[in-house]
Amino acid sequence: MTDLSSPFRGTGGFNRITQLFNTDYPIIQAGMIWASGWRLASAVSNAGGLGLIGSGSMYPDVLKEHIKKCRSATSRPFGVNVPLLYPDIDKHIQIIIDEGVKIVFTSAGNPKTWTPVLKEKGITVVQVVSSSKFALKAEETGCDAVVAEGFEAGGHNGREETTSMVLIPAVVHAVKIPVIAAGGIASGRQMLAAMVMGAEGVQMGSRFVASEEASSHMNFKNRVINTKEGDTVLTMKQLVPVRLIKNEFYNRVQEAEWKGASTDELKELLGRARAKKGMFEGDLVEGELEIGQVSALVDRILPAGEIVKNVWNEFEKALSNPVKKL
Repeated sequence: MTDLSSPFRGTGGFNRITQLFNTDYPIIQAGMIWASGWRLASAVSNAGGLGLIGSGSMYPDVLKEHIKKCRSATSRPFGVNVPLLYPDIDKHIQIIIDEGVKIVFTSAGNPKTWTPVLKEKGITVVQVVSSSKFALKAEETGCDAVVAEGFEAGGHNGREETTSMVLIPAVVHAVKIPVIAAGGIASGRQMLAAMVMGAEGVQMGSRFVASEEASSHMNFKNRVINTKEGDTVLTMKQLVPVRLIKNEFYNRVQEAEWKGASTDELKELLGRARAKKGMFEGDLVEGELEIGQVSALVDRILPAGEIVKNVWNEFEKALSNPVKKL
């Protein structure tokens, strides 16, 4: 039987991901909109993972404030997630450079424009991808690693609908740079499964939404921990595919799509600040509630540091005895 302990065990510097980010564990907290502020990012980093500030729901001045507060709250590495479709992305990039952020995760767009700019400033760049084709493009543009995000993930998602079980080994086979697995991961056992498939780290979003430090509304957090299998659906593929919890807003989107609504009609239905209404303000009826399928396995709101510890401990127990129920 193959000995799995050698590539996985240990802390600081034990694989290419921990070396790249200078973390204790290859556990990354995703930069979710309306959830990933400085409190969450710093708590994850202080616990030995990599915390990310989610800039997609922030005005430039707000992002600057969160970077400064995060730096005050942790001496450990942290980063910023930047959705490339953000309208003020040039301002976000400049703030990141000016504030000396060393790690940037880019998502929801082509990294070709901004990766060289960030790399020139000595910034580590990681791109979130949903296919091997996009992983290769990210590698060609100079990204240091990629996040292979499967169909199970919440928030913005790929149109290919490739599950993590297929996507992760496909991307690992396609590129030479390190691969971080995402989509459907909230436990140490799932982390081990991803790493057996060739990933060198995991990125978790939904698990950290249900944390004490997440800036999302408590109504949303409670809805997340009560979500069951089948309660989330990937929708709005004509715009930007996003996985949502079923509610009245989702029902109206589904009805519009069934009737053949145009892109403009869907944009009008989505309106402004729909995600803020749901996830930050706690409107569970009319708000957009973005979360991954793995929310069905999340049943408690915990401190972020405890989540990191629990995932790592379960990973090590599963590694020692992968067939034993924990």
